[in-house]
Amino acid sequence: MSRATKIVATLGPASSTPEVLEAMIRAGVDVVRLNFSHGKAQDHIDRARLVREAAQRVGKEVALMADLQGPKIRVGKFADGKVMLENGARFVLDADRTELGDVGAVGLDYKELPRDVKPGDTLLLNDGLIVLTVEAVRGAAVHTVVKIGGELSNNKGINKQGGGLTAPALTGKDMEDIKTAMSFQCEYLAVSFPKSATDMELARQLANVAGEPYRHKPGLIAKIERSEAIPQLEAILKASDGIMVARGDLAVEVGNAAVPALQKRMIKMAAEMDKLTITATQMMESMIVNPVPTRAEVSDVANAVLDGTDAVMLSAETAAGKYPVETIEQMAAIALEAERAEYVSIETDFADRRFARIDQSIAMGALFTAHHLGCKAILALTESGSTALWMSRHRIHVPIYALTTQLVSQRKMGLYRNVTPLLMPRMDDRDTALLAAEKLLVEQGVLMPGDTYAITCGEPMGYPGGTNMLKVCRVA
Repeated sequence: MSRATKIVATLGPASSTPEVLEAMIRAGVDVVRLNFSHGKAQDHIDRARLVREAAQRVGKEVALMADLQGPKIRVGKFADGKVMLENGARFVLDADRTELGDVGAVGLDYKELPRDVKPGDTLLLNDGLIVLTVEAVRGAAVHTVVKIGGELSNNKGINKQGGGLTAPALTGKDMEDIKTAMSFQCEYLAVSFPKSATDMELARQLANVAGEPYRHKPGLIAKIERSEAIPQLEAILKASDGIMVARGDLAVEVGNAAVPALQKRMIKMAAEMDKLTITATQMMESMIVNPVPTRAEVSDVANAVLDGTDAVMLSAETAAGKYPVETIEQMAAIALEAERAEYVSIETDFADRRFARIDQSIAMGALFTAHHLGCKAILALTESGSTALWMSRHRIHVPIYALTTQLVSQRKMGLYRNVTPLLMPRMDDRDTALLAAEKLLVEQGVLMPGDTYAITCGEPMGYPGGTNMLKVCRVA
């Protein structure tokens, strides 16, 4: 079996040299995440170039995902860099404070906090490790009592239990960062803290305008990390190309116990709507400092794979960890082993399904036929990647090879579950293209004489959305 689940790795100080980048791509990275919460515009432009160059040397195209910072809902800085908050102590979050913080008060990056909270609300700082109860709001100052104390350092995040913070998903910085991301034509743009479809529609409009000089339109990934996004999930999915199950901030707002069920629900809904899913946050956290994962982390990654996620994501593990390459190798091995245990039920998937489009019907027919005939592979000749996307929404232990003439489509399909995208020359004659596709897969070592495979294409050739033919072939 080839690995179906894709791996997203975050770039950072530990992974920004050509040697480490090459090793990461060889180890199994399919998508490289550029975190716009850190660094300047030129840093991201330089890293994007490094990724493209490393991928070229390895001979494997990878997708770039620009992850926007979103609103800075954080405390300010402390005079000593950090303070220790004791249980029962009083602590003030002051939007007007200009001096550095101390054990009694600190300033705020998020100036709207006093308008968003009221007495009795619970605030969670530093990913929920510190819990404050709002006692009173006096002008720009939020007076709280420390319910669960601990060490609080500079610029730690603030969440409100149950949600309700009014910060917009897209800040002025994000809008500038979208222009930067489009300058190197990232394949995916991840939007932080969207609360509604409107947030995603605005991001798409800005990205399309910024990408117009390059004739480039990125795929949009909505990071689900606010409790307000949960009731709006279907609408957000419709306005996006995929979602990220961002379990960190989401867990702080809805509670840790609610996240596993939400993860399964989000992955299932995305698949049903022909959208992508990335599962993220602390997947291999211990490997930031340790050479092997914990048993719980192994189970977490495997569980996401069995849920049907398109990709699993690494953050600090590859950005700042001691073992970025080893972490990817471990994650790839876990995913492959979990996939062996997947239950395939194509018939159940297609029960009561109706397809209005010819190209979608052909894609589903290819899956059904390849599964029951025991085909070695499914080959999809596709311009936009839509045929491969539809195929990838269903679990099948037959690898899908998407052959496209478009480099941007090849890179974008790097995120699709169970899809290996390959570039081939443009051909106007159908029979010539079919023979060339078979030859390419034989050269890749995928097909051998005697193997059967299913292949889809459109006639006439070269038109997006034109897939209208399914053929079953045997290699001579």
